[in-house]
Amino acid sequence: MYTLLSGLYKYMFQKDEYCILILGLDNAGKTTFLEQSKTRFNKNYKGMSLSKITTTVGLNIGTVDVGKARLMFWDLGGQEELQSLWDKYYAECHGVIYVIDSTDEERLVESKQAFEKVVTSEALCGVPVLVLANKQDVETCLSIPDIKTAFSDCTCKIGRRDCLTQACSALTG
Repeated sequence: MYTLLSGLYKYMFQKDEYCILILGLDNAGKTTFLEQSKTRFNKNYKGMSLSKITTTVGLNIGTVDVGKARLMFWDLGGQEELQSLWDKYYAECHGVIYVIDSTDEERLVESKQAFEKVVTSEALCGVPVLVLANKQDVETCLSIPDIKTAFSDCTCKIGRRDCLTQACSALTG
């Protein structure tokens, strides 16, 4: 009887959990994106003051419930010395959000190289990727066509997975 009730409870109330990695170079806006997402999707969540967000050393975790799904976001630090840890999280993820700083043209090649390492990892084969061209609210930012051109070498490496490039501003939504 317990098994039946337990199964019914899980069916009625348990949410499917999906782990999503938020990757990108340091200062791309990953943590700001995570904080804004938690604030917008969690009714009683009072977000961290955006002025207090600093460079992530290690990992930030955020949970957002959407319908019958629970999204667990893992925001990993983007400094060069931390990028070697990213692959430790690949096996458990269901999706990747790769954040690009659209205002930092000087580091675009570095960002592309980091992105290539992500999409060529066998552990992420078939995992969908969302590329966010962040900081689109800044007048001097690179456009989506500019970013797609800069990352065009990566197109064949993405393979058959779902991949979308989207303009955004983590600050303004």
